Amino acid sequence: MAINVSFDSVEVGQVLPEFTRKTDFDNWNRFAAVNDEFISVHMDDEMAKLMGQPGAIGMGNLRWTYLLNALREWAGDEADIVSMTVQFRGTNLKNDVLRTKAVVTEKKSENGRNLVVLDIDVLNQNDEATTPGTATIALP
Repeated sequence: MAINVSFDSVEVGQVLPEFTRKTDFDNWNRFAAVNDEFISVHMDDEMAKLMGQPGAIGMGNLRWTYLLNALREWAGDEADIVSMTVQFRGTNLKNDVLRTKAVVTEKKSENGRNLVVLDIDVLNQNDEATTPGTATIALP
């Protein structure tokens, strides 16, 4: 259930609730099916090993969707995700436990919109940053 957040209720330094997933081949397969992303390095351990990986690796865009889910669950249906930029800095292996991290860094009003800027990331079970970036959300 989406939580609707108002601009006035948000504070700089506020930490958003985490979105957590244990990743496995079933999750990757569903994501690949929906996005037509059947790339060997994501589906085949042997192919990934030939490319220098320890096994099949998760899709970067799946981590992107975890961040979108975290932002949407926090902000609610009345908010707009204005922008989101990330860098894929780490790999996601099968059975990793990934969790989002999002912290409000700025509040501002521009062109009649109430904007909240956040530092975002996806961390693995070892607390290693894999997908650092920023997001801007327009709140009511």
